[in-house]
Amino acid sequence: MGTLTSCSFMPLNSEFRSNPVRRAFRERIHCHQLTRLRGATSFFSRARVPKWGNFDSLRCFASNNNDNDNDNVGAAGEDTAADDSKSNVTTTMPEEERGFTSEKSTPPSTSHRSSLSSLGPVYNTFQVDSFKLIELLGPEKVDPADVKLIKDKLFGYSTFWVTKEEPFGDLGEGILFLGNLRGKREDVFAKLQNQLVEITGDKYNLFMVEEPNSDSPDPRGGPRVSFGLLRKEVSDPGPTTLWQYVIALLLFLLTIGSSVELGIASQINRLPPEVVKYFTDPDAIEAPDMELLLPFVDSALPLAYGVLGVLLFHEVGHFLAAFPKQVKLSIPFFIPNITLGSFGAITQFKSILPDRSTKVDVSLAGPFAGAVLSFSMFAVGLLLSSNPDTTGDLVQVPSLLFQGSLLLGLISRATLGYATMHAATVPIHPLVIAGWCGLTIQAFNMLPVGCLDGGRAVQGAFGKSALVGFGLTTYTLLGLGVLGGPLSLPWGLYVLLCQRTPEKQCLNDVTEVGTWRKALVAVAIFLVVLTLVPVGDELAEELGIGLVTAF
Repeated sequence: MGTLTSCSFMPLNSEFRSNPVRRAFRERIHCHQLTRLRGATSFFSRARVPKWGNFDSLRCFASNNNDNDNDNVGAAGEDTAADDSKSNVTTTMPEEERGFTSEKSTPPSTSHRSSLSSLGPVYNTFQVDSFKLIELLGPEKVDPADVKLIKDKLFGYSTFWVTKEEPFGDLGEGILFLGNLRGKREDVFAKLQNQLVEITGDKYNLFMVEEPNSDSPDPRGGPRVSFGLLRKEVSDPGPTTLWQYVIALLLFLLTIGSSVELGIASQINRLPPEVVKYFTDPDAIEAPDMELLLPFVDSALPLAYGVLGVLLFHEVGHFLAAFPKQVKLSIPFFIPNITLGSFGAITQFKSILPDRSTKVDVSLAGPFAGAVLSFSMFAVGLLLSSNPDTTGDLVQVPSLLFQGSLLLGLISRATLGYATMHAATVPIHPLVIAGWCGLTIQAFNMLPVGCLDGGRAVQGAFGKSALVGFGLTTYTLLGLGVLGGPLSLPWGLYVLLCQRTPEKQCLNDVTEVGTWRKALVAVAIFLVVLTLVPVGDELAEELGIGLVTAF
């Protein structure tokens, strides 16, 4: 059996004359190689790339005839005349069989044929190897033999009756089975998952998804479902690499530095004047001696510990919720920020989530744990701020700070009183700053957009289509500065660069979560909005949050 090793993109002549035996031999080689070439290029049709025309217009040659064919191309006229004088037989192939249109195709020029002949088998082999290279670079596809085996032994009249197959996955590397469900979807899916392992081993992941472009719901209630099949090496997340561990460590060290910087900045009323002027006056050019800040590092550590504690609590909440569900998480990549100490962390799922309820639980656990610790510090700090015995531990902060959050500003106003809040500066305990920053970090991470915790929670509770609407609204509010105040622009850029892609689908991406989970997500989003909405000057003056006329 011959192996296709080279081919050249040369149009066949509209008419040719040859010896009948020789012509039949060439036709057999031509048809056999075209079949192999179609199989090698099947990836392009599945990947939805532009078609290259009818492959019947390709003229291919076997490797053992390369030299002879190159010689024959140069002497085509003489060979044809000789054959015609011997046999006097003229054979014209119909244009439909060769894939030509009604226009007459022009034979290749002598210069073109001589240039291809000069390149030889290297040029021809490169063209075929390019097909193989693209197939190797693409994701591994489902074995057709396994597809037939699954259709025959996995699906049936008692589970799911397959009526149609479609490509599945980002590049069509999987198979989507469409048909009719013959039982309760959760029971059928569990049964199919167990039987799939028995039939094919641990090779594939089976997904239950909503049927695309379905025009009617399932007769049993809910959307119509279909089942997608992907190889595990394609669908499973990859392991954490050594470089990712190194990057995570560097980011954590930078986050420690930004948290200490936040603690130093909170003592602005006690810092040397030249240092304050350099960081607050845009016209200041000469940098002060940074050794002047060393005496303030020790007093900055409690605030830094508070911010870092909130970040670690957040991640511990994720891991505690993921462990019982056997969900693997990556190492957290902390994002440093000089205003809040940190923007939180990027934590990836390292295993496919079993269902949408798990996605909601794991996503909410981190912000919930961080918010509990942050609010505890914030509340204790407010109580210590109103205690006369702790006057020596208080720091003076501009009352404008409390206008950054409607919810936290109102809580502070109710605790500290009108007289304390309605001033240019407000004496507060450092725990208030740590709790304020922690709550703001949790609120930013609970925004319903992309792959943030809030985006994952909304996607699991209400579906991917709802996440699109929530995301567009969030981006709009961030762009207008309605959410987050001065931090809206840097946070929006961070999300667009690092967190804009929604989370991947679950194995069971159809079964909805309970009502209480939806209500919990809705309440969390509402609190996030109240936390990130700043207070305008007129409203702040009316509520007594800061002395607006002083600025």
